[in-house]
Amino acid sequence: METREIIRVIGKLPVSKRMLIVERTLKTIRESETRKKMLKAANALLEDYKNDKELTIFAHLDYEVFYEAR
Repeated sequence: METREIIRVIGKLPVSKRMLIVERTLKTIRESETRKKMLKAANALLEDYKNDKELTIFAHLDYEVFYEAR
């Protein structure tokens, strides 16, 4: 479907449906941008985490079973 056709079809919808389309579109854009920023940050720190064992010192506890004290 071409952009013009999408806009034409959306223009025929009731306002509530058009607002829903706008809200969901903005949400997907925000999520996509957030994902890109997180990936960029993770890649920027990857070498640090590979080479600096102090940054991952507690990782060995990931598989330990912990019980809540009551």
